Amino acid sequence: MTTPPTAPLLSRQDLTLLSLIAGGLQLDVVARRLGVSERTLRRRVRRVCDRIGVIAPIEAVVWAVRRGLI
Repeated sequence: MTTPPTAPLLSRQDLTLLSLIAGGLQLDVVARRLGVSERTLRRRVRRVCDRIGVIAPIEAVVWAVRRGLI
């Protein structure tokens, strides 16, 4: 039997990022709100998607919503 990981998969920053995307904001707007470049934001989104095993940002949003994280 496999035990669940003790550390959360997503940080508070990751969840904020997904919340902004879930709100329908374009990535360039999200980047400005978070004070990072669009390139940095895209890299963060890719890492979040990789961490939870999805391909697209919208899938990451759905994943977080289904788990009650955002």
